[in-house]
Amino acid sequence: MAMAVNAEKPNEYSIANYPNPFNPTTTINYQLPENGFVTIKVYDVLGKEVATLVNENKSAGYYNVNFDASKLTSGVYIYTINANGFVQSKKMLLMK
Repeated sequence: MAMAVNAEKPNEYSIANYPNPFNPTTTINYQLPENGFVTIKVYDVLGKEVATLVNENKSAGYYNVNFDASKLTSGVYIYTINANGFVQSKKMLLMK
């Protein structure tokens, strides 16, 4: 479940995770400079969706969401944010 973590309003969109590499959980931090519908999904390297972490309207601000990959195999995964026309994807490495 995503949670607001700061009352200030950010100036730009951003997404990052830590730790990376991880086993078996990681925290994905993201920031929104304006209100809007946000989707954060995780894909395997073949492009198959393995998780939808956020899929709802959010107010501008700083957020984080935990990703539990305990049921997934080791490897590279891609996480993508889509919010108000902003799209960004990044890699993360699951090492068991």
